[in-house]
Amino acid sequence: MATKQTRVLANMSVAPSVTVLFLWMIVPLVMTIYFSFLNYNLMDTASTTFAGLLNYEYFLTDPAFLGAILNTLILVGGVLLITVIGGILLALLMDQPFFGQGIVRLMVIAPFFVMPTVSALVWKNLLMHPVSGLFAWILQSVGLQPIDWFADAPLLAIIFIVAWQWLPFATLILLTAIQSLDEEQKEAAQMDGTPPLSFFFYIVLPHLARAITVVILIQTIFLLNVFAEIQVTTQGGPATNNLPYLVYSQALLQFDVGGASAGGIVAVVLANIVAFFLVRMIGRNLEA
Repeated sequence: MATKQTRVLANMSVAPSVTVLFLWMIVPLVMTIYFSFLNYNLMDTASTTFAGLLNYEYFLTDPAFLGAILNTLILVGGVLLITVIGGILLALLMDQPFFGQGIVRLMVIAPFFVMPTVSALVWKNLLMHPVSGLFAWILQSVGLQPIDWFADAPLLAIIFIVAWQWLPFATLILLTAIQSLDEEQKEAAQMDGTPPLSFFFYIVLPHLARAITVVILIQTIFLLNVFAEIQVTTQGGPATNNLPYLVYSQALLQFDVGGASAGGIVAVVLANIVAFFLVRMIGRNLEA
């Protein structure tokens, strides 16, 4: 009896927190679904009508939709490629003993704590500016023509900015995995005279498989929602218009709340599909 009463009291004590958390999550989603079925424009709210599935049809048949999907995939894939490869290399370097190792690790992790808006402004005005930027000065110093990044290669520039922010996260996860490698395996490989490349590809890389999968899973979920870097640097456009920015332009540039809500639901569905397959992939990896 006492045990049952204790469980009831425990459930009652956490019920308010669970209720608030549930409402905080479900109310915005329900409202988004509700508005996605309405012809609701912020400039003419008095003439709101029921639209059914028309908002979804218009959003999915919008000529900018496929371009936004392609830009999103290129952005996510490019950032993952840079962060995984760069994270492995940095983790291997930081695993070696050297003077000032603690300070270097702190410096490497620091970019992860910089606000996306701030980092985008720094890269746009101090590093990638075609006239006064650091990259332009370096190219001019060796007699080359500076690159106007946000005019000639805007999506590549955004990939570099976002990758710079997420590289510390990948490095930290992979460094932790490298440090968990069995010391007996390292000593056995050294005694057998295993070449460094063979040691990396046959011992270290298989050991990092789970950590790499975790990095890909977590980063993909967040990279599907990149927005601040695009807004600060290019303000959208066909070359950098990803799915979140397309939803933003529908809502706050065209004032079409119904269409933007439908786009938000489409984005949520696509993100959950991607997360589902990634979770299954990481589950098989962990079982192996």
